Amino acid sequence: MGYTSLDKIKALQKNPANVRNLCILAHVDHGKTTLADSLVASNGIISSRLAGKLRYLDSREDEQIRGITMKSSAISLHYASGEKDYLINLIDSPGHVDFSSEVSTAVRLCDGAIVIVDAVEGVCPQTQAVLRQAWLENIRPVLVINKIDRLIMELKLTSQEAYTHLQKILEQVNAVTGSLFTSKVLEDRAVKEERAEEDKEEGDIEPAECPGSEQVYDWSAGLEDSDDSQLYFSPDQGNVVFASAIDGWGFSIQQFAQIHSQRMGIRAEVLLKTLWGDFYLNAKAKKIMKGAHAKGKKPLFVQLVLDNIWSLYDAVVTRRDKEKIEKMMMSLGVKVMTRDSRHSDPKVLLSAICSQWLPVSQAVLFMVCDKLPSPLDMTSERIERLMSVGARRFHSLPLQTQELKTAFMQCSSDDTAPVIVFVSKMFMVDAKALPQNKQRPLTQEEMAQRRELARQRHTERLAAIQQTESGEGNAQSGSTTPATTPGGDNTIGNEGVSGQMQGLPLKAKPEEEEEKETFVAFARVYSGVVRRGQKVFVMGPKYDPAQGLRMLPEGSTSVSACLPPVPHLACCTMDSLYLLMGRELEELEEVPSGNVLGIGGLEECVLKSATLSTSPALPPFIPLNFEATPIVRVAIEPKHPSEMPKLVRGMRLLNQADPCAEVLIQETGEHVLVTAGEVHLQRCLDDLRERFAKIEISASKPIIPFRETVIRPPKVDMVNEDLGKQQKVAVIHQVKESDTLHLDPSGLVTLTTPNRQATVGVRAIPLPEEVTLLLEGSADLIRTLEQAGQAQREGRTLDMSTWTLDALMVLKSRLEVLLQGRKWRNAVDRIWAFGPRRYGPNILLNSVEGYQRPSVWHCLEREKGEKEGGAKAEASAIRDFDNSVVSGFQLATLSGPMCEEPLMGVCFSVERWDMNFPTQRTHLDSVTEEDSNSLDASVSESPGEAAGQQEASGKAGGAGETPSQAEGAVAGASQGRRRAEVVLVDCYGPFSGQLIAAVKEACRHAFQAKPQRLMAAMYTCEIMATAEVLGRVYGVLGKREGRVLQEEMKEGTEMFIIKAVLPVAESFGFADEIRKRTSGLASPQLVFSHWEVISSDPSWVPTTEEEYLHFGEKADSANQALKYMNGVRRRKGLYVEEKIVEHGEKQRTLSKNK
Repeated sequence: MGYTSLDKIKALQKNPANVRNLCILAHVDHGKTTLADSLVASNGIISSRLAGKLRYLDSREDEQIRGITMKSSAISLHYASGEKDYLINLIDSPGHVDFSSEVSTAVRLCDGAIVIVDAVEGVCPQTQAVLRQAWLENIRPVLVINKIDRLIMELKLTSQEAYTHLQKILEQVNAVTGSLFTSKVLEDRAVKEERAEEDKEEGDIEPAECPGSEQVYDWSAGLEDSDDSQLYFSPDQGNVVFASAIDGWGFSIQQFAQIHSQRMGIRAEVLLKTLWGDFYLNAKAKKIMKGAHAKGKKPLFVQLVLDNIWSLYDAVVTRRDKEKIEKMMMSLGVKVMTRDSRHSDPKVLLSAICSQWLPVSQAVLFMVCDKLPSPLDMTSERIERLMSVGARRFHSLPLQTQELKTAFMQCSSDDTAPVIVFVSKMFMVDAKALPQNKQRPLTQEEMAQRRELARQRHTERLAAIQQTESGEGNAQSGSTTPATTPGGDNTIGNEGVSGQMQGLPLKAKPEEEEEKETFVAFARVYSGVVRRGQKVFVMGPKYDPAQGLRMLPEGSTSVSACLPPVPHLACCTMDSLYLLMGRELEELEEVPSGNVLGIGGLEECVLKSATLSTSPALPPFIPLNFEATPIVRVAIEPKHPSEMPKLVRGMRLLNQADPCAEVLIQETGEHVLVTAGEVHLQRCLDDLRERFAKIEISASKPIIPFRETVIRPPKVDMVNEDLGKQQKVAVIHQVKESDTLHLDPSGLVTLTTPNRQATVGVRAIPLPEEVTLLLEGSADLIRTLEQAGQAQREGRTLDMSTWTLDALMVLKSRLEVLLQGRKWRNAVDRIWAFGPRRYGPNILLNSVEGYQRPSVWHCLEREKGEKEGGAKAEASAIRDFDNSVVSGFQLATLSGPMCEEPLMGVCFSVERWDMNFPTQRTHLDSVTEEDSNSLDASVSESPGEAAGQQEASGKAGGAGETPSQAEGAVAGASQGRRRAEVVLVDCYGPFSGQLIAAVKEACRHAFQAKPQRLMAAMYTCEIMATAEVLGRVYGVLGKREGRVLQEEMKEGTEMFIIKAVLPVAESFGFADEIRKRTSGLASPQLVFSHWEVISSDPSWVPTTEEEYLHFGEKADSANQALKYMNGVRRRKGLYVEEKIVEHGEKQRTLSKNK
């Protein structure tokens, strides 16, 4: 197929029924970009000879150097099938786990996906991840089993063995898909059962409607009734292609069914059903029969398909039999150029034959157009999921919002249809590469005009020369011409001045260069027609369509004038529209619904991703699902401090251009970059140096995150000897007591504020591991719970869907099940707060006798007004400072005592809280909980005001015992609050601040009173290696504190799959080292998995003789936790207990060596 013009693509865009939006998904190095090259070559954009070598869609230099894709990129292709013309919007995505965020941005814009699996390696970790992402986004996948040539050339399998191997790969892929389907069906059934129970409780279902329902229980899981006919990959369904993209060939069962149906006289429909499976051809009866495996016969697929390919490889590559090759070419009807047939590399001839016989682009594009859905076929389930952001369900959205579902389904390009666009990411483009800044190729008319003008100038020049030669005295007049020509001197002078002025703005060039790159939004139109210069709404992630419809006039759109401001809703103009053609961009005037496009001019309105629409009723789409968690941090600073503004600007641009990278400014002023892994970090640093900041930068060593926790008292010491009771107490209690601090033998820490007016008693209790995991996984739910509680305290209402309320009730019930035992009695109802940041995996428990306060779950109760009224009536004086206790707990959990890292899995139980106020405390009756948050403001008052307030408080105190007696009814409350603040502000500062500090210190000391441990972030590591290098892999893992979980041999190959866990702190340089040690035969994939407690105690020192002999005097060599802790403390500038050699010549072991 030849090159497709821009006008043809514009015409194809207007027919959404023949548009296919798809992405290529696979594990790293499984052949995505090679296959993309073959598809691009089918449109004549690149030569077919360069397919697989050029890597056309890898436009970055580092992508070409490393040989892996790092950024997803799109291209529009034309495919003609019979009388129909299709537009294929193809997106190539990365396979490396560090760039899985790019996969998420690609999947959101597509309706289908090509999943590629290596025929040798099979299903790998990233294959499972991309299948899961496709499933979550409700897009339909098709399968390409690539690199079948490796089965012939590397594994030396026979065609029969290769068939068995391919069957197993299909089973693996279908097993992953089946598990995803099963989990979805079971989830849907559970939701239906919950709704049925609710309806039954509410009396919606009469007992007569379900006779005998008490005795009958439906044990079916719902899988029997679910339709999975279109779910699995099967060659006879036409959703599987077998290919070798590097050699340029690929086929589906349909192609061979049509080829052999003519030769054998068997209908193509019959062959299609029997070519894949346990069928064989009975030559005598000329019938296709079942039971090939049992009867020892060759399956039909082997006999009619694989044997032909194997014999071709044998003749061309292995034997190089020219006569046999010529016969094969004659029978296949293939013609090859002479230079290909004489080439020294047999692969060139093989590729030339196969690309004509079974072109991979034809097989893949036919399957894509036949099996993948068009934008018109978008399912209602996917639409509802896209619009159900946060905790809200589709049915709880406003009616006008629900009506937009029709616009999605129709995918209409009418002028009346609302414009709906989703931007999945922003990418940077050199301004010179934009179509409007490029030199446009001349048309034939313009070229003819230029030629005519050139001829005229040439004729005039010749005439002038002839006139000069024929004139007399030309030499003399010529010498005086510059002096006598009118304006001649001025002309020369003007040229000189202009030359000087051109030289002046040289200093401004660097500033101009900074603006030479611009952002383009990677987007898709779901409804309506997008036009250049059109105004649209930009929905922020917190935008509420109900609030927007309430605040905006009815019927208002993005083009309406004088719209009132709405929270999280902005208006922007789409300055330019582009057709994405890989490395090139083509300018468009409009883009109809169902197409992928680039949008310019959104960099001020869109940070990473956004939802755009002309209708304010559209909610923001749900956030993208990222598989990789950003975990690797580095602090960045410029080499020259004067270039700090450039670094700040560069990091802002990087944050906008990378979907996964995060940029933070810490309290210390450090600029921190957070990335998904080592390769991702290196790419971000290169982008900062060369593209965004364009300055020299220095990056710190990776900042490794840790967590601090407590465990139950150990029963054995470091040499596995039983710990006595006295030793346990000595090991555990390391808190130094003072006048205001007291430690109970049971672990209760009691601390008094500096002004002696409050005493708190706190105990630290380790949470069960299941509870910690549950809290960590429910962070979004707990955040919603906190927002509801905050809104209720402020007198506002936060609308939560029934699903959210049900999820919170399930969370509460699961906590009640997990927190069993005497010490956890009624603990769930006594939860005071979660932390840090009010949604972390730590708990503050109210165990103060007689102190009744609403639980964190009080917003779930139905009789809210009654219960809150009762709580307020029973509130005691200490209720006023409840928020100070919570703030102290948040500070304590945010940075622990070991190395100022956040806590995890710790419960702080407040068992004592005594308040001892002077007589003036009676004025505190009017202080509310909200006022306790603003007590710090009294410190900033002038001394005169404070003195006046003290006099007023003294007079009031002498006048009577209560504010009602001392003050009037109007000003009593406000004056009472002022008196309370003044009384509680002493030389130690506001009392609320003292209480916050006291609670924080009490929590820290209670934490130290228990056995402390560090928690390390862990990677899951999967390595594929051969038996020869297995020992070296184990050596590298052992050296880096890794732990092997599983090792199994891949059937049919010599490859071993090793699954291990590795601390993030030990992972830097791990991939390079393992490749060097194994000569490139093993390559690891690292994905963040979990937090794991390091078993060694960082504060432990040897005490017994056995421990001294085993660990040495300091025991720092074998203590992994101490090494990590000291490293973090040293980085943060905290005190590190280590001995420094004062004089290098002193040898402490000199006497021992004699």
